[in-house]
Amino acid sequence: MRRHARGTARRRVHKAIETMRIQVDSIELEGALELPGAAPAGVVLFAHGSGSSRLSRRNTAVARALRTRGMATLLFDLLTEDEARDRSNVFDMPLLARRLAAATRSVREHPAARRSPIGYFGASTGAAAALIAAAGDPDIAAVVSRGGRPDLAGDALDRVRAPTLLIVGGEDYDVIRLNQRAFARLRCEKDLQIVAGATHLFEEPGTLDEVVRLAGDWFVLRLSKLHRSASEEVSHVSRSQRRRA
Repeated sequence: MRRHARGTARRRVHKAIETMRIQVDSIELEGALELPGAAPAGVVLFAHGSGSSRLSRRNTAVARALRTRGMATLLFDLLTEDEARDRSNVFDMPLLARRLAAATRSVREHPAARRSPIGYFGASTGAAAALIAAAGDPDIAAVVSRGGRPDLAGDALDRVRAPTLLIVGGEDYDVIRLNQRAFARLRCEKDLQIVAGATHLFEEPGTLDEVVRLAGDWFVLRLSKLHRSASEEVSHVSRSQRRRA
């Protein structure tokens, strides 16, 4: 087997999958960055919720579908195993948002992704972390929440500028109400989609497929548009440089 030397970012490369190690808060977080090609149309970072991890079956299904549509994905854990045992960390939104922002910086330094727009996909409490991180980063291109708790983002909701889609199960009554309240506070481009027949985990037949469709359409429209604009700008600069040469 061909071995690849580790670079300064401590990445191990195997085909289109890289194990990324993100240094933040004096600890190391591990994640899997999967690239569908040399120039992805965008990169979607997944913020998992309470009781979940980067191995979540539902989020890996969404990530796989996004990659078929030209997006790169980063699945990683916002907390170490020891930290996750303390339930107070699971609901520490500023902590989780800070970890997500650190992962975003690492992705932007990646040679294959640094010109790609970035989106966030958050589930449960991870949705609040995604919205808080997006509120502090005007360059985030889009946010999608699945069965999320966007209400936990608090006052950050007023500052989010990234187009935001909230997806909730039609049978998840308490979470629907919480999402409706958070939706009313958002001042960005926004949409609230309720998936009929779905409970909180979208385990019912066909309901996760609907999440995949909604999230994919949301990201493709917004991230691909920015990616094309950036590519056209780079091409224009290159042509100008050639003319001057």
